[in-house]
Amino acid sequence: MTIKLNDLRDNEGARHRRIRVGRGIGSGKGKTAGRGQKGAKARSGVSINGFEGGQMPLHMRLPKRGFNNIFAKDYAEVNLGMIQKAIDAGKLDISAVVDHAALKAAGLARGGKDGVRLLAKGGFSAKVNFKVTGVSKGARTVVETAGGSVEVPAPKAAE
Repeated sequence: MTIKLNDLRDNEGARHRRIRVGRGIGSGKGKTAGRGQKGAKARSGVSINGFEGGQMPLHMRLPKRGFNNIFAKDYAEVNLGMIQKAIDAGKLDISAVVDHAALKAAGLARGGKDGVRLLAKGGFSAKVNFKVTGVSKGARTVVETAGGSVEVPAPKAAE
């Protein structure tokens, strides 16, 4: 059996006709149009979401928690173990200085609009020169014992 474009139809009952309410007693949906008698729900601009009839709403009864620091820096945190894996796989060229762009190209640094921060998790043995925005104490010692160096540019003064 072949299907023709002019034979395509929706399944039976897949599409419903819109019921026209408030159009006379004979329609079965006249007068109050299925909204019952009076009250907020009978009127246009249905009741406010989360309104509990004057009782203190649940979202206001629960305690507030947490804090979002608007001045927090957004660093892409990269572990030395992952960098070592990328070097072993040949994804990262260690002859040049490894910076944010190089780590991003290797698929290690995700996001981080304020730069990259090195962390010491995982094994690391390659002699690499890094130029990153931040580095943990542990990561710095691991890189320097492996014979590499870490260059962290001075932070820009606030204007």
